[in-house]
Amino acid sequence: MIDLEDIRAAEARIRPHIRRTPVLAVSGTQDPLPLTAEVTLKLELFQVTGSFKARGAMNRLLGATDPLPAAGIVTASGGNHGLAVARTAHAAGVPAVIFVPAGVSPAKVTKMRRWGAEVRIEGADWSQSNMAALAHATATGAHYFHPFADPLVVAGQGTLGLELLEQVPEMDTVVIAVGGGGLISGLGTALKALRPGVRIIAVEPEGSPTLKASLDAGYPVELPAITSRIPTMSCRQTDARILELAQRNVAEVVLLPDSAMQAAAEWLWFEFGIAADLAGSAAVAAIRSGHATFSQSGHICALVCGAGAEGTADEPVGGTGHAGTVG
Repeated sequence: MIDLEDIRAAEARIRPHIRRTPVLAVSGTQDPLPLTAEVTLKLELFQVTGSFKARGAMNRLLGATDPLPAAGIVTASGGNHGLAVARTAHAAGVPAVIFVPAGVSPAKVTKMRRWGAEVRIEGADWSQSNMAALAHATATGAHYFHPFADPLVVAGQGTLGLELLEQVPEMDTVVIAVGGGGLISGLGTALKALRPGVRIIAVEPEGSPTLKASLDAGYPVELPAITSRIPTMSCRQTDARILELAQRNVAEVVLLPDSAMQAAAEWLWFEFGIAADLAGSAAVAAIRSGHATFSQSGHICALVCGAGAEGTADEPVGGTGHAGTVG
């Protein structure tokens, strides 16, 4: 699907349009993490629009060979990818239509509209929203931006790996939340090409173990049901090309209940004043779980990949309800 050169090309393209987000060593906490390894947080929630998704969406725009049509851009999203596409369309001066499921965060819908996008609520899960987005693309000629199964999007997310290696060269383990798998595939490709010894740990909700089920089976598995209430980490089925990259790069998948992500979001807010959404808190939740996989680590980098108010008690888990959504 992609290689290191695709990621380096993406980095050169998008550099003027994204932020280099900071890192923060975990220290001085009232509630210490249950391990002896050093832990560094990569604060990608400070990225443009509040998540890593800005990288992939901008590379999808700038790396395309065809000009954007007058109908602009269309996508389906559980929140963060929609925000990134809305901002990308704003930068390009074209319209954007974002299809979202009923369980999307209302705050993220508000932000999409502030970026100038038209937001349409369609279906109970991302797959239904995505069908509507594809139909819109066919009817209007708008360019469709997939949230994870697109080489340009994955390469854009992979630029995070290049940045991490510069900022935390001593890390031996990276922990990454998974929804559709575009982030872990892109970032993992960069890390493994340049530092093959780095262990890449994926985190999924127990109620949406898409990647783990597919890795265990050896092929993309469609989940019969999604019970997680975290829209941006819920995906019924991943793409075969995403799975192939994960098979090469992912050492282990940690499954956690939604409540663990909620507790981690509250921990980040209390200890650091960091307002992360539940997907953004997943890597920290995995570390706080005391999972045995981290006993092998000396220096862990936890990716705080998305912003949100869940840990501040301002917004309930999963927005307005259940949603099989991603991005």
